[in-house]
Amino acid sequence: MAVVTVLDLMAGPDTGYLPLFSLGPAFACVAGSVRRSLLVGALAWALCLSAAGYDGLLLRHRATVALVSIAGVTAAAALAAAIRRSHERELADVRSVAEAAQRVLLRPVPRHAGHMRIAVSYTSAAAEARIGGDLYEVVPTPTGARVIVGDVQGKGLDAVETAAVVLGAFREAAPEEKDLETVGNRIERALNRRLEGEEFVTAVLAEIDTDHGVTLLNYGHPAPLLLRADGTVEPADPDAYAPPLGLASLGPQGPTPHKVQLAQGDQMLLYTDGVTEARNRHREFYPLAQRAHLLDQPDPERALETLRRDLVAYTHGPLHDDAAMLLLRYRATPEAPNIPADRTHQPSTAPVAPDEPPQQRRHASTGT
Repeated sequence: MAVVTVLDLMAGPDTGYLPLFSLGPAFACVAGSVRRSLLVGALAWALCLSAAGYDGLLLRHRATVALVSIAGVTAAAALAAAIRRSHERELADVRSVAEAAQRVLLRPVPRHAGHMRIAVSYTSAAAEARIGGDLYEVVPTPTGARVIVGDVQGKGLDAVETAAVVLGAFREAAPEEKDLETVGNRIERALNRRLEGEEFVTAVLAEIDTDHGVTLLNYGHPAPLLLRADGTVEPADPDAYAPPLGLASLGPQGPTPHKVQLAQGDQMLLYTDGVTEARNRHREFYPLAQRAHLLDQPDPERALETLRRDLVAYTHGPLHDDAAMLLLRYRATPEAPNIPADRTHQPSTAPVAPDEPPQQRRHASTGT
């Protein structure tokens, strides 16, 4: 409006700049409140009236049309601002429901399981969603714990519903069944009652044993990463890959368990493809194996947070897929009993790097 005022004073009465004052209230409704739109409209009307008086057009048809146009645009801007604020309140309510759903689905996991320390991190690709199709859970058992990390095909509410089915079946079967294969079969049956067509869920089931080992069952999921105490990094590839959960009837026989032995200081990282398929500006995938040294820190939660921040910094922008990571760290002396962390899945209050987008902040992790 200041630019229009200067142009009108310089051009004189022969050039019709007066209607352009209505641009002020038109733009004010984009981010401002109803009150701000009305105030800007009143200011535009006053400026137009002053400019018309300076040009000697106060009682002319041209000035009258400009003033009426500003009044009409101001009214429309106030209405648009009111509608936008209403939609913003509705979105805030939806976000609150999503956060409540997240706390139900992705509950705090135990920080200890026998000889294992456990840390988890979840980064959603969309801040508005707060939750996606990635899932994880740790269920304590009399002999240790059973773990699942998975990724649901697709996104949106359907993916969240499927994740709820998987987590519900796992939480019910994990403490009851004698082996992982039976747990996987129960999840498969639960999904068959829910899924249609070729929908599926990739997942890794793990059982923390009392003999310093972890038994793995891989349903078409990226292989966990083993980080030995001597710095060696290797994938825990299964002997043969099996179809994802939900596609057992279409593919070969299900997965066979394979066991990995861990020693003092060894770690195992379970993750979803949102980690390894994250790309930088040059379209290069995130080199997880080369960045695994970032986990070499005394505290597993801090180590996993360091890796998450590095992932976000590598992409130079928002992730295009959800990224879940669960870290198992072996300790020769058993830790405290299986007590879940008492932090709920709220946005992390840890300092965020200046170049980190707000929507990448972790909103699901264990802590002290």
